[in-house]
Amino acid sequence: MTLEQLFATAQFRNASTPELVAHALREAILGGLYAPGQPLRQDTIAAALGLSKIPVREALRRLEAEGLVVLHPNRGAVVAPLVPQEAQEIAEIRIALETLALRLALPHLAPRDLRVATGILDDLDAENDVTRWGALNRDFHQTLYTPANRPQLLALISAQHRRFDRYMRVVLASMRHQVDSQAEHRALLEACRAGDEATAIAILERHIATAAALLAEHVRSDPTVVF
Repeated sequence: MTLEQLFATAQFRNASTPELVAHALREAILGGLYAPGQPLRQDTIAAALGLSKIPVREALRRLEAEGLVVLHPNRGAVVAPLVPQEAQEIAEIRIALETLALRLALPHLAPRDLRVATGILDDLDAENDVTRWGALNRDFHQTLYTPANRPQLLALISAQHRRFDRYMRVVLASMRHQVDSQAEHRALLEACRAGDEATAIAILERHIATAAALLAEHVRSDPTVVF
């Protein structure tokens, strides 16, 4: 999809214009429409979307806070590079936050939560679109963590998922990783169903760490990646 199409599909959201622009640009970056290191010219984006530069400038600031954009005083905005060390750090943060959320959620996971999580995994088995696969992956994890009833913790996790998603899409094109990831998801769900905290936490840690290692390896070996 083009940036204009992404912006048009965001119109149904109850959000401000800068939020709508940020959503469209975020999806464009995550979807590969804009490559790492590519300039994001405010005047070009504003003209394409039929807007002034003010909401575009605010949207770029929001994406800078999310780690998707780098703002240079003299060069303007560029898409943030992919950096193996960043992927590793995000994974370490995710492990700390998500294992805490899972520990807090496990005593409160209800049969309905487990049914919803199972349905998401079934959808993942049948999904080949990388963008949709990433969204379902986030939904699965969120379903397991929501019973923790810690909205600030869940917001932090969601933010790290968004930053990690750029890297995930690099390797999700590999069906081998999707198969391995799904096996880990199923094992995690079964440990949660059994109320086995130690096994569930160990699987979750390994699941995130393995993805980070694959991402770092791929980013380092891909000559098209901008550092």
